[in-house]
Amino acid sequence: MTVFAKLIGQPQAVELLNQAVYRDRIAPAYLFAGAPGVGRSLAARYFLELLLTARNPGVTPASTRKLENHPDLLWIEPTYLDKGKMLTATEAAATGFKRKSPPQIRLEQIRQIGEFLGRHPLEALRKVVVLEEAQTMKESAANGLLKTLEEPGRASIILIAPGIDSLLPTLVSRCQRIPFYRLTDAQMGEVLATVGYPQILENPAVLAMAQGSPGTAIGCWEKLQEIPAELLEKPLKPSLSTKQALEIAKEIDRSLDNEAQLWLIEYLQHAYWLSSQQRGTFNPNPLHLLDRARRYLLSYASPRLVWEVTLMGMKG
Repeated sequence: MTVFAKLIGQPQAVELLNQAVYRDRIAPAYLFAGAPGVGRSLAARYFLELLLTARNPGVTPASTRKLENHPDLLWIEPTYLDKGKMLTATEAAATGFKRKSPPQIRLEQIRQIGEFLGRHPLEALRKVVVLEEAQTMKESAANGLLKTLEEPGRASIILIAPGIDSLLPTLVSRCQRIPFYRLTDAQMGEVLATVGYPQILENPAVLAMAQGSPGTAIGCWEKLQEIPAELLEKPLKPSLSTKQALEIAKEIDRSLDNEAQLWLIEYLQHAYWLSSQQRGTFNPNPLHLLDRARRYLLSYASPRLVWEVTLMGMKG
């Protein structure tokens, strides 16, 4: 059993990473490219175990040290900016920070990487940096990282992103690409059963949204539990009255933040499409209205007004 034994559906990535370690040909930079939720971050953690267990001669590490606390590892996540303080998605949720725009990897975080790599490894033979959702870097941050990739020193840098088109070509050219693919239905079932979410397999809309990504399926399922059932069901009812449409719009605006509203739009689109297939009839108008609602929400239009117009147009 290898360290990658629990990574399902990514044999090519496993082979490339195992061979890199076995042949002692560790690249200075990697691009773990593929859809979110298919195992990129999990593979990075397993790869880190291999890289960070190679010890410096004469160094005796703390035997109980967790990977997250390893002195030779820096894991970078996209952040929100709140009063000059950078918050990860987890920290933002814990503090109740109202998120109006997506998080990003910032220039300040890229500078942290330079400082981190400027010191020699303490325990392992090399330092390792992981940039999760690397595609969220703005141009200034990406250019700053490019300078680091040119001379990383005794280090390996792992960029996790959807694909080569999501990053500057100059960054991609300095990375060894490790491809990750969407899982088959059978592999999805195996992963979801293993991690304790077999019930997701009974929800066609969530599976359609996931598109072969167990991580996305789990994220959608957890979102589903947070949203009142009436907001998932009533918007698609053809018998919706004007009063009900206005009340639902008010409730959506009151109870869901912008991110949750965007997710609700995607869920309603998939649910409508699946119900249309079952009925054998299809009217594209609700899908067009929901698409327009997404665009307006992304443009920071009044959420309540967006939903009122959308639901009024969808009823009947």
